[in-house]
Amino acid sequence: MITVTKTRLFEGVWEGVLKTGSDVAPQIVVTHLAREIHDVSVEAGPDGWVVRVAIPANVLADGVQTFVIADKESGATLSSFSIICGDPVADDLRAEIDLLRAELDLLKQAFRRHCIETM
Repeated sequence: MITVTKTRLFEGVWEGVLKTGSDVAPQIVVTHLAREIHDVSVEAGPDGWVVRVAIPANVLADGVQTFVIADKESGATLSSFSIICGDPVADDLRAEIDLLRAELDLLKQAFRRHCIETM
């Protein structure tokens, strides 16, 4: 089984550790909007394979930008990461959080009512 764990995003480079259980370097592809990101490196590290993805400045824009890490041979998705940019997103996130809080309050009320009725 292949696992990918993010370690950090620093100076425009996403870094993670890919564990395959094999000594053969994995062949991966990273895409954004179905276009391949070419500045990707995979190197042996102490805990597995260190993956570095340099985020091109030209793909950063307002909104959510999602990058998909996949096995090059099978096309299977191994992991993904997203970058959120821009002022409009801040308002959208606040609205989503408010909606989630309201739904959580409804669930709490329903759960409490259920607990009282079943006692």
